[in-house]
Amino acid sequence: MTSTASPDAGVTRAGPGPAAADDELLAARLVRPRRTGQWVSAAVAAVLLAMLVHTLLTNPRFQWNVVGQFFASSAILHGLVPTLWLTALVMICGYLLGTALAAMRLSHNVVLRSVSFTYVWLIRSVPPLVLLLFWYELASLYPRLSVGIPFGPEFASVKTAHLFTGVVAAFVALTLDVAAFSAEIIRGGLLSVEAGQTEAAQALGLGRWRIFRRVVLPQAMPAIVPASGNMLISMLKATSIVSVIAVQDLLYSAQLIYNQNFQVIPLLLVATLWYVILTTVLSIGQYYVERHYARGTRRSLARITVANLPLWRRRGAL
Repeated sequence: MTSTASPDAGVTRAGPGPAAADDELLAARLVRPRRTGQWVSAAVAAVLLAMLVHTLLTNPRFQWNVVGQFFASSAILHGLVPTLWLTALVMICGYLLGTALAAMRLSHNVVLRSVSFTYVWLIRSVPPLVLLLFWYELASLYPRLSVGIPFGPEFASVKTAHLFTGVVAAFVALTLDVAAFSAEIIRGGLLSVEAGQTEAAQALGLGRWRIFRRVVLPQAMPAIVPASGNMLISMLKATSIVSVIAVQDLLYSAQLIYNQNFQVIPLLLVATLWYVILTTVLSIGQYYVERHYARGTRRSLARITVANLPLWRRRGAL
């Protein structure tokens, strides 16, 4: 006489054996741990947040009426525009130069690798403010720049003081700084892709450019985007150092105003609020870019994990 039994009957019955041990392990995992520390830290954070909001609203020295008066004033918006376009231009040119430096660093040519390494080492060793002041004061070192045959006659020349204005010096200094750091970001992202991916693509007969564009770069972007987003936000804030050479950015515009009305704290709050708004917008954009390049990764991992589970565990996982 043929007997029928449920597939899970042998798994769910109590008794010694591997199945019973797995049941006990799963039950232990399903028990929610006590989160006393989490509740205590949440309560402390809530109290600190309430204290911060209270002091912001009750301290009359913040002068929020003055902040509202100058928040969208023409002088502040006039300084906001250079901050935005300088950040965008520096990031674009810096990453183009950084990509070339990363390619040189990954090259088999010893000379190119040495040049790239020396550049990155030197620029990362100099603070951005020092680099900015150096380019701004370049005329004291080289009063005149010329184009011609090396060690021979000159074809054209220009006075450095007329060439390197405050804006040009800021652009050159910040671009060189971004290039050094972005080169390491791009190099790290490319090295995160396994060499087997390139070898497999080469075995299929794909060209070098197509392999880089369709195989290497999509897999490197999840490692490149977070660090690049952080650099973009850092560069937005770092543009404030150009105020030391009288470039009228957001911070310098606020300084011009409080030098006239002596309302230092309210004007600094105006600049701070604008930086907070801009960095928030960039952070949201970074989140969506990261999610775009990471799409399918988590879903694929979850699908593979659940599919490889035994039937009795698969039900609990789903």
